[in-house]
Amino acid sequence: MITDVHSHLFRHSHDFDDTFRAESARAHAGEVDLTVRWADYAATAPPGTRTIVVGGKARRSGLWVDDAAVAAYVASRPDRLIGYLALDPTQPGWQDELRHGHQELGLRGIKLMPMYAGFDPAAEEYDPLYAYAERHGLPLLVHTGTTFVSQARLAYAMPRHLDEVAIRHPELRMVLAHLGHPFEGECIAVIRKHRHVYADISALHYRPFQLWHSLRLVQDYGVWEKLLFGSDYPFTTVDASVEGLRRIAAVPGIPGLDPLDRDAVEALIHRPSLDLLGLG
Repeated sequence: MITDVHSHLFRHSHDFDDTFRAESARAHAGEVDLTVRWADYAATAPPGTRTIVVGGKARRSGLWVDDAAVAAYVASRPDRLIGYLALDPTQPGWQDELRHGHQELGLRGIKLMPMYAGFDPAAEEYDPLYAYAERHGLPLLVHTGTTFVSQARLAYAMPRHLDEVAIRHPELRMVLAHLGHPFEGECIAVIRKHRHVYADISALHYRPFQLWHSLRLVQDYGVWEKLLFGSDYPFTTVDASVEGLRRIAAVPGIPGLDPLDRDAVEALIHRPSLDLLGLG
């Protein structure tokens, strides 16, 4: 069975402001409809795929998905979908949104977008958020790495910030999105240190050389077991992500270096991520 730890719910006309839509159009050579529909997702994923669904909140970048929309979406397929709430802790009322999303909507994890929202995730002022998540067993999915949004601050996308969080909250389960690309080496250093910190490989397969090189680093550091499968739907799909991983696993390597471990790549694709995140 495949578990997709990184998929989105967007309603294109509801969840983005004009600034975000313009930035997306600039990056994708024209505006794209990012509206997520279950039938479209299911048609591009193997039968039985379990999927974590996140919205997103980042007022600075013009993105705001209501947690109630995520809860309603996952309630339509409770056997397949698990929902996370999202927080922008730069905005007033985030503590109430945290409690409401968890205790009343029944969402089971938290999505944070530090670079998009413009906050330093290592700052101690956010320890109440992390302590709540640690206490209640809510895993975090944290955006790390690059973006197409010019308002977002790359300084807050560096994986090293989550090292500080993990030191102060060692039982908090976290997933660093996108293997921190293009800062994969830093991301690997962080996940290697901490028992409950992982990275997903979502939205990486369409840069095949970069992904091959990143997974070679993963192999050299011996941290295959800390990688989780994710798609980043609707930006790409589960099927395309699996095909992309298998394609680079088939590369014979370069003179003097072994190829990627194909069995390790298959194990990544089928990793029981929900168990590792306490959601099984």
